[in-house]
Amino acid sequence: MTENLPRTARPLRVLAAMSGGVDSAVAAARAVEAGHDVTGVHLALSANPQSFRTGARGCCTIEDSRDARRAADVIGIPFYCWDLAERFREDVVEDFVAEYEAGRTPNPCLRCNEKIKFAALLDKALALGFDAVCTGHYATIVEKEDGTREMHRASDMAKDQSYVLGVLDEKQLAHALFPLGDTVTTKDEIRAEAERRGLAVAKKPDSHDICFIADGDTQGFLAKRLGKAEGDIVDGATGEKVGTHDGAYGFTIGQRKGLRIGHPAPDGKPRYVLDISPVNNTVTVGPAEALDVTALTAIRPRWCGSAAAPAGTYTAQLRAHGGETEVFAEVVDGELRVRFAEPVRGVAPGQAIVLYDGTRVVGSATIAATTRATATAASA
Repeated sequence: MTENLPRTARPLRVLAAMSGGVDSAVAAARAVEAGHDVTGVHLALSANPQSFRTGARGCCTIEDSRDARRAADVIGIPFYCWDLAERFREDVVEDFVAEYEAGRTPNPCLRCNEKIKFAALLDKALALGFDAVCTGHYATIVEKEDGTREMHRASDMAKDQSYVLGVLDEKQLAHALFPLGDTVTTKDEIRAEAERRGLAVAKKPDSHDICFIADGDTQGFLAKRLGKAEGDIVDGATGEKVGTHDGAYGFTIGQRKGLRIGHPAPDGKPRYVLDISPVNNTVTVGPAEALDVTALTAIRPRWCGSAAAPAGTYTAQLRAHGGETEVFAEVVDGELRVRFAEPVRGVAPGQAIVLYDGTRVVGSATIAATTRATATAASA
């Protein structure tokens, strides 16, 4: 098994981001085992972590910081807790709220990787003399003969997390270590490794949902921040009002459940959210086939490693746990223009599109607009 660490004649000074979970603990232990000088750090991302209930499903509770410290003690490395709560609030939480308010669907984990773990944390690490930041993400780094680096999918596709890392640029990738990325094992085997190493987090449940929404109620969280804003739900084909809502921010493109529509569609088929308009606070619904997207425009492209070719055929991933689809992509006036080989459904502005060349991550961009195969009354 390769280390998934850069070739070097000397041990690296590595800052291991330890969330308090099993993956980051094993990653830190492997970095030590590879001969590197490792220091553990837990990121305090909440100004008041005690407010998160016991058993919260995220990765930012006071319990997690204690679990991370205990793991560092077992591994035998120095450990610190760094307060990045204000930076996290500004760059991740406030961005999350603003995106939903604007009718878009953000990915806060991707934003956290870009702005916190591989920007704020990495910048601080380099300033303190560390060579790299190590995390428990499942992705693979390949170092080429000329010293440049590429990020590829994890060896085990079932655990691959390259989608949420596609925002890393060349500099960030040069200082990133993912010791778990080339592990062709099940999560049970990672847990077994943690148990062999004496790490108490071996049996700790995985974190999921959005870490700063402890109870998993995203709509409730947004309602508290944005307030109630009643508006209409309209049929995309006829423009007819078919229901009301308490805030357009509570919906996402492709959503089927929770629409509270008073009567069924004429054909009896389910309706889905087709469009969200924050300007007039209207949610447009229609049949599943009206979700088909043939092309999109994405903004703020970031190349993972070297820049992509001006135009070419790639595969694309549109959500963290989604599959790949073939696309033709090119950069025009600083924007990424993408055409799909086959229509895809449920594509929402605010989501990230990540391009791949085989297993290599080419880059990521934020979806700004889509082209539908069938125009609706609201978008025509």
